[in-house]
Amino acid sequence: MNAVSWSIFVALLKELKAAGRRSQRGAGGASTVLRGPAALGRPEAPCPSRTTERDVARGRSRRSPSRPGRLLTGPGPGPVPCRPPLGGRGPARGRGGAGAALAAGGTRRGAAAMLGAAGPFLRPPRRAGPEERRRRVAPLAASPPPAERGEEPLLRGIFEIGKRSCDVVLSARRLRWSPIVPESPAGDSSMVLQGEEEIIEMKDVFSVKLKRRRFVGQKRGGTLLGITIFKCLHKEENKLTDCAVHLNNLSEDHCNSWFRHLKEILNGFQNRPKSLKVFVNPSSHKREATHVYYEKVAPLFKLADIKTDVTVTEYEGHALSVLKECELQAFDGVVCVGGDGSVSEVAHGLLLKAQIDAGKGTDYIPAPVRASVPLGVIPAGTTNILAHTLYGIKHAVTATLHIVMGHIQPVDVCTFSTPSKLLRFGFSAMFGFGARTLALAEKHRWMPSNQRKDFAFIKTLADLKPEECELSFLPLQIPQEDSHENDRKKKGKNKKKGSKDQWHKIQGHFLNVSIMAIPCLCSMAPRGLAPNTRLNNGSMALIVVQNTSRTEFIKHLKRYASVKNQFNFPFVETYTVQEVKLQPRCISGLDAKENTYLNATSAEGNYPWNIDGDLMEEASEVHVRVHPQLINLYGVNTDDLESSKATCSCI
Repeated sequence: MNAVSWSIFVALLKELKAAGRRSQRGAGGASTVLRGPAALGRPEAPCPSRTTERDVARGRSRRSPSRPGRLLTGPGPGPVPCRPPLGGRGPARGRGGAGAALAAGGTRRGAAAMLGAAGPFLRPPRRAGPEERRRRVAPLAASPPPAERGEEPLLRGIFEIGKRSCDVVLSARRLRWSPIVPESPAGDSSMVLQGEEEIIEMKDVFSVKLKRRRFVGQKRGGTLLGITIFKCLHKEENKLTDCAVHLNNLSEDHCNSWFRHLKEILNGFQNRPKSLKVFVNPSSHKREATHVYYEKVAPLFKLADIKTDVTVTEYEGHALSVLKECELQAFDGVVCVGGDGSVSEVAHGLLLKAQIDAGKGTDYIPAPVRASVPLGVIPAGTTNILAHTLYGIKHAVTATLHIVMGHIQPVDVCTFSTPSKLLRFGFSAMFGFGARTLALAEKHRWMPSNQRKDFAFIKTLADLKPEECELSFLPLQIPQEDSHENDRKKKGKNKKKGSKDQWHKIQGHFLNVSIMAIPCLCSMAPRGLAPNTRLNNGSMALIVVQNTSRTEFIKHLKRYASVKNQFNFPFVETYTVQEVKLQPRCISGLDAKENTYLNATSAEGNYPWNIDGDLMEEASEVHVRVHPQLINLYGVNTDDLESSKATCSCI
């Protein structure tokens, strides 16, 4: 080997040794290349405490200024790990560790081992799977999508409800919210599922107000606290009450936006009244009607933004005279605060006003016109059968909320007339025992109401006597579905024989005759005095009690408290009819002198009638007709009411 070749060999050997030393230093963690601040001898800047969205998207994070491996919560899908310095202990000074080993010619197996030792710190943040993302939004994703239910969200915001921050969503039909529960640091979604969603149906909401803190005497302004929603709450035994839900938020713009949307939804309920004409009978039942109205009814009307025009009646027939001159077009409804007699007078006035406005005479009305506005009944009298039938309970707040919510039922009405004139409109009538009891009670108006009612009942029962009269009635023609050809033929034959307008007649002595177009629910009869009829089925119930002993008659009265077999007596007959004619037998001569009880309760030659708790006296034949759905009343259907226990203090 010559000198030149030897020098080349020595140079190559030195280069190989130098490369080996560089490889050992790289594997041991000593960086040979300094970059950034470390190259100038300055310490590296600490890592920020949060990771940006760009870093998360690129799969990397920034270093933590504290201990290596500390988890930092970023805006990404989950906790973001902070990467520790690479290349041995202490702060990183450049390119070392596994990267230096590969750069210096180290094996890929050694680099992979170092990457595995680094563990999760070199791995990019794990993206949440579809199931985990669904769990994180469980409170809203648990309900069906709004599009499937026809509920497009109108607003969504955060309010404090019951001292908890809640995510609130408003749609045209519902207001729903669920508590906001923070996610656990470990990514466990079990904490999120603790919040249960609550729902308010907008059809149950009757008012919304901005909630403000005001000083004593301050009427306007004040510190905004949030929004208060008032809803109608259904309770046991057909009772309704008002309930307030507070949505607390101090932002004026936020609350005003929600307030406007809520008001627009409430204004969309067309049946709810905005203006009412109110009649208050101050002499009803212990003179408490005025107190009931101003303490219980008026505040709810004001809360629901209902304007009222109140008339306190001063004499019998006052409401009738006011209605004849009243411009009902300015009102959405009429309300009567009182007992059955007051309500009957107002209903009669409404229907009479409708006939006058339609240009019809008031002497004979074969086909009367419907009332133009609905009638609301606030129970505040001695007897409240009509209110009990409409609401299932004698409760002023329940009756008021039915009016505020606009719950309307069409109701059948009867006309009571003689051959020459119309006597009045009404819903029910009694002749005999029921009428004599009312007539005797009216003779003792000086007594307290409860005592007067019990006294009249017991006195009439002690002097129990039948009335001799003739009854003519037209049974209700019920169409039947024809399923077979033979049935159709039989039905045709019956029509040819003249089944139309076949009047039935019965004559005799009767203790009581009831003619009712509504069920007439009351505390003594939970299913009603006429349980086989309804509010608007276009028929009347004719219940005839023939002459019997006092003991059997009392058993019949007590049977009203039962839920079945009220009329399962041989002396009681029931019919479903369209028209009834009742002709009492005139009393003259010796019979008139002996019947001193009739003279004590009625005018000479007149017979008492109990029409909706209002006394009417008539001597001639009375013709009763039913007119389907002639008036709208605020209330619910009788079939939707819960049965209550019967209570009666006089039997």
